[in-house]
Amino acid sequence: MRVLLIKDVKGLGKIGEVKEVKDGYGNNFLVAKGYAKVATDAVLRQWQASKKAKAESNAYEVAQAKSLADDLAKIKLEISVKIGANGALFGSVTKDEIAKALKDKGFEIDKKCLEFDSIKTPGEYEIHAKLGHQITAKFTLSVKGE
Repeated sequence: MRVLLIKDVKGLGKIGEVKEVKDGYGNNFLVAKGYAKVATDAVLRQWQASKKAKAESNAYEVAQAKSLADDLAKIKLEISVKIGANGALFGSVTKDEIAKALKDKGFEIDKKCLEFDSIKTPGEYEIHAKLGHQITAKFTLSVKGE
């Protein structure tokens, strides 16, 4: 019996491989537990089509992330905050504030994607944004005191 593995099976193979197995093992374990499908021509064509669609979707997401990274590299974000008599900020600049400022500029970036050191004094800071697919964008944040 030929089966197409739809999950990794230890000792048998990886996802997407077509394997020849005994009928009982294929029907009673692999197919019944959802680890494999019987490898008919229709199932193999469907698998190839879904694999191709997933690759195209992935390529589109990578292109979008690269485009966003290029656009972010061109902006200079400014945030005004209150400062005390000693020149330090009241509190610090948070990811929420940066994400809101980016949204005001037209960029939808989740605050969880932003990475930076603690910002407690006015000045220029480099902010990194992880956009997925191992693409990171850098932009400049200018913190000004009021």
